[in-house]
Amino acid sequence: MTGKIVVLCNCGSMDEAQSVARGLVERRQAACVNIVQGVHSIYRWQGRVEEAAEWMLVIKTQQTLYAEVESTIRELHSYTTPEIVAVAIDRGLPAYLDWILEETSPVQ
Repeated sequence: MTGKIVVLCNCGSMDEAQSVARGLVERRQAACVNIVQGVHSIYRWQGRVEEAAEWMLVIKTQQTLYAEVESTIRELHSYTTPEIVAVAIDRGLPAYLDWILEETSPVQ
């Protein structure tokens, strides 16, 4: 394991996606957040099948920062129960993984 993760989170608007992404990067909780527009979600919520246009965040960070990332998303997100799913990065380009570590470490 590399100690790095990708966190996935969907947002209900581009403004919200940008706010969450910028908050994570500015706080050094993520090295990079990609915003993928054009996501069409079909899901069950409170006993009903719903559909919505969403914007997906692909958040690159360290496993040790997961709790902070989750907290920031919950702070800045409008959903009662936002999607926050972490996936371990098993392998990757060493220079890219080093960059994630560098950009999510406290400024010296």
